[in-house]
Amino acid sequence: MDSSSNITTLHHHQQFNPILQPPPSSSPTSLSATVSTTFSRYENQKRRDWNTFGQYLKNHRPPLALNRCSGAHVLEFLRYLDQFGKTKVHTHLCPFYGHPNPPAPCPCPLRQAWGSLDALIGRLRAAFEENGGKPDMNPFGARAVRLYLREVRDSQSKARGISYEKKKRKRVPQQVHNNSTTTS
Repeated sequence: MDSSSNITTLHHHQQFNPILQPPPSSSPTSLSATVSTTFSRYENQKRRDWNTFGQYLKNHRPPLALNRCSGAHVLEFLRYLDQFGKTKVHTHLCPFYGHPNPPAPCPCPLRQAWGSLDALIGRLRAAFEENGGKPDMNPFGARAVRLYLREVRDSQSKARGISYEKKKRKRVPQQVHNNSTTTS
């Protein structure tokens, strides 16, 4: 199987997980007695991402155990995913470098968008800890991964002419409470 169909297969096929899905049943009464558990879109995506990363580790040469995974392996995974990206990132030599809406097509590469990578790492970081990983050993929270995401964000914002500034929280004006009491 080539690598391009590999990631598609990994994202679209959910593996049976006895913890998350009820076992197959032959009797109709036990099937109706089984409580149907529905997961949020976030939980479903997190489970798919976790399975995808697990499959990536299995296909790694040589295969890699999760407890031996480091930030460097996470970076390798992110770079691997780049080939399936849909975001046009202009090179320095492109005449549309820095333009958010170029007027014509160009041969610049498609990459994973920074926001997608950032969300993916957030989900994988949470999944790692939910699956028994210790927070201080989480490869998705490694300094190298944070620096890589910052570098991708900065380079994409320059190349695409889009700023990724943090949204400032609006302060809610505090109401003045009048504590005076009225007497009749």
